[in-house]
Amino acid sequence: MASRRRGGGDGTVRPIRLLGDPVLRSACDPVRAFDAALGRLVDDMFASMYEADGAGLAANQIGVGLRVFVYDCSDARGRRRVGHVVNPVLVEADGETLTDAEGCLSVPGLRFPTPRFARAVVTGADRTGAPLRVEGTGYFARCLQHECGHLDGSVYIDTLSGDSRREAMRAIRMTRG
Repeated sequence: MASRRRGGGDGTVRPIRLLGDPVLRSACDPVRAFDAALGRLVDDMFASMYEADGAGLAANQIGVGLRVFVYDCSDARGRRRVGHVVNPVLVEADGETLTDAEGCLSVPGLRFPTPRFARAVVTGADRTGAPLRVEGTGYFARCLQHECGHLDGSVYIDTLSGDSRREAMRAIRMTRG
């Protein structure tokens, strides 16, 4: 679905790395150069996310070990939120804990009830290095927490516990054959 409702821009679609790829389990390095290469990376990330029908994508999900993520999803009020964050830091995650089905482009076809805070705040920069602060509620807060987790080397199934975690691990084993 390259030409979706959200538009893919000029980026090149890159393959999504799947669970088991070591790049997904390594903490990403900070971006130091805010240059044309970073701009191309952000464009490629949007194109890759849209092609895979995702709501967010971290750079390591396309094999790049840098602290960058992109997003396009709705917040608790139904407002569409589209953007990117370079060198994000999850500075707040609070409010009610909401458990809802969550999936991941790196764990395709599987969704599990995942607890996340109802509100999240991320600080960082845009592709030019200008500082930014992004606050999200509802599904957008879930996305911010999910993508920051990727950049620290974790995937959403790491937040699961009890029966949900056992079910996720069993399903992942079955999909690998």
